[in-house]
Amino acid sequence: MANDRKKLNKRVEEAVRHFWTTRKKQSRDQGQASGRKDQGARSAVTGGAQMDGFVAVARDLLLESGLPESTVFLKKRLELPGFFRPEKQWDLLVVVEGQLLASIEFKSQVGPSFGNNFNNRTEESLGNATDLWAAYREGAFRPSPRPWLGYLMLLEETTESLRPVGVKEPHFQVFEEFRNASYATRYEILLTKLLRERLYDGACLLLSSRAEGARGKFKEPSVELSIQSFAGSLIAHAIAYVKTR
Repeated sequence: MANDRKKLNKRVEEAVRHFWTTRKKQSRDQGQASGRKDQGARSAVTGGAQMDGFVAVARDLLLESGLPESTVFLKKRLELPGFFRPEKQWDLLVVVEGQLLASIEFKSQVGPSFGNNFNNRTEESLGNATDLWAAYREGAFRPSPRPWLGYLMLLEETTESLRPVGVKEPHFQVFEEFRNASYATRYEILLTKLLRERLYDGACLLLSSRAEGARGKFKEPSVELSIQSFAGSLIAHAIAYVKTR
């Protein structure tokens, strides 16, 4: 068990390092091409591939659990039907013998615009889960049993993300847990509630600073949202399916 934990942490360190080095390269290359620093910053957000290391970690865990490689979709054929929209493209899908086994989103947020981006991420995570479960209820994935839905977030650890944030209450009071909570704490609250409301089966929150992240370093603010808990739930779901075949 200790070796498995150490092995997983090593894989995640590599994914964190890939995230920061890829982001830096995208920003530098785009900035040099355009001669505009702001354009370079935007390219680091929209350039893609930054979270590929985490996608690879999930893929490897699934394959090691006994699933065939042909059942794990990463780069294409990632669309699933929705209930409120025609389809939604996920970051990783597992489809085995015509059954949806798992679907995972991998997201990140880097400063300085934590406020607007946090609200966007909140709305996306709620909307995507609500849409998928409504589609499942209506038989969109028949004959699939209940699939496993996961969400992994990498958040930049910086002064801005760790600083307490005020709230506006012109008419009614916010829930007490949000009062003076930083954006890092708000993400922890969000993902914990998404798990406990059973909108997601696995959720993970990782914090990483630019300087430490370049060396693969990360922090886990919550045991419930740790990579070990996330991976353990995903592996258990995959193995349970494999054992029934």
